[in-house]
Amino acid sequence: MAQSRKDSRGYALRSGECQRSDGRYSFSYTDKDRKRQVVYATDLISLRKKEQQIRRDLEDGLDPRRAERITVNKVYDEYMKQKFDLKPTTRCNYLYTYDHFIRDSFGRRRLVDIKYTDVKKFYYSLLTEKGYSAATVDNVHTQLHPAFQMAVRDGLIRVNPAAGVLGEIKKSHVWVTEKRMALTVPEQKAFMNYLFNEHRYQGWKSVITVLIGTGLRIGECLGLRWEDLDFENRTISVNHSLVHRQFEEGGESLHISTPKTKAGTRTVPMIEQVYEAFLEEYQLQQITGFCTQEIEGYSGFVFASSNGSITLPQEVNRAIHSLIADYNAEESANAKKEGRLPLILPKISAHHLRHTFCTRLCENETNIKVIQSIMGHKDIQTTLDIYADCTEEKKKEVIHNMEGKIFIM
Repeated sequence: MAQSRKDSRGYALRSGECQRSDGRYSFSYTDKDRKRQVVYATDLISLRKKEQQIRRDLEDGLDPRRAERITVNKVYDEYMKQKFDLKPTTRCNYLYTYDHFIRDSFGRRRLVDIKYTDVKKFYYSLLTEKGYSAATVDNVHTQLHPAFQMAVRDGLIRVNPAAGVLGEIKKSHVWVTEKRMALTVPEQKAFMNYLFNEHRYQGWKSVITVLIGTGLRIGECLGLRWEDLDFENRTISVNHSLVHRQFEEGGESLHISTPKTKAGTRTVPMIEQVYEAFLEEYQLQQITGFCTQEIEGYSGFVFASSNGSITLPQEVNRAIHSLIADYNAEESANAKKEGRLPLILPKISAHHLRHTFCTRLCENETNIKVIQSIMGHKDIQTTLDIYADCTEEKKKEVIHNMEGKIFIM
């Protein structure tokens, strides 16, 4: 009968355990790849805690040795290598988010050390210490959660440390989402009147009319080609989008992206003002010249600069910002002279024009599926949220109109 091995204190050593000449203890085992691995500890109690965890991990099919060496950055990079279905624009946006908010801080940590509370602290720090928006933290979570889930499936960690974190934070007072802003009816009237009557902005009349009259995203609008317009049936075929990227180190690039979902590909009817805006733009370009720029095989773009190049999103937004600044300055001066309160327009971008269109649509249409189809919303909850906001205003209007009609004395 074999005698059991003992340490210097007389304690029996188990299989795989050993006491070294310097007094430290070691435990050797075979990992998932049948490679010999060794862990060390200063005393037998600590060693056996490690041993217990290793045995549990191996029984559950985990790879504890690799998990100790790998970082969050490594896990994410491996995750992105396997995302073969991502469109170039989506991949670029994912990497931008990760590189700017995660890679040089949280991403350097060892995967095995990350716990639920670590992820929660990181998200809270982005919100409270860094001052980033809820939307940014949501985007960060979109990168980390699936990467951690891949690590779970690969047997690197037992549970996803990001699971449930965002749901908990969303219930706290620090989670403040920005309310979508649309122009009110009086603001919209003032905005459009200034656009049509101020000669400095006549060149932007067509594109802004199309944006606010169709609800198209800025990339969808600027990516339109004449062949996408059916003047006879007065419809717009939305089947691609212009993507403009500016790089921090300088330079820019233009790409054409097809919709990520079926909802993005749609047909949008033209109202009379939009039809006239397209017709006016076409007649003008017959004199000044059409767009000559080609992007990834696409040509014949509707909106172009005087030099024949396609109109860029930031050019439209700059025009909107300038228009509002000029209007507000004139309105303030006029209101002071006339002894009234000025109607000041908020700072908006092209995307707010899309939301303004959607708000007017929700105010006048009750069929949610029709609204979702026209707007190209993948998630009907987006449509429902906007519709709920609009009906809330309508409720106030209805109740206001009931003044003096309920209690008749």
